[in-house]
Amino acid sequence: MADKRKLGRRTDHRNAMLRNLVQSLLENGRIETTVTRAKEAQKMADKMITLGKKNTLHTRRQAAAYLYKAETVQKLFNEIAPNYEDRNGGYTRVLKLGPRRGDGSERAILELV
Repeated sequence: MADKRKLGRRTDHRNAMLRNLVQSLLENGRIETTVTRAKEAQKMADKMITLGKKNTLHTRRQAAAYLYKAETVQKLFNEIAPNYEDRNGGYTRVLKLGPRRGDGSERAILELV
């Protein structure tokens, strides 16, 4: 059962890349990347926001274990998650932009709703 895309990377590199994408999304509100990366990062970003909505010590530690910066964990729990208090999932969206000029891969914007 292939529920994760491999993105042409080793497991450790892929996990680090997705963590960086989610980190950047939570810091900036929107990021531009390829469509497949955006779809994978979207899954993890939604999980992080769901952790932020629960707001217990355990969920804070889980988020801190995944995200690289403590300031981003604070922002997730104090600013981002309260905005989605009455929303059940679907915290992010992927907007397709068209092909990238260098190699023609499909670009997308991943943003918080």
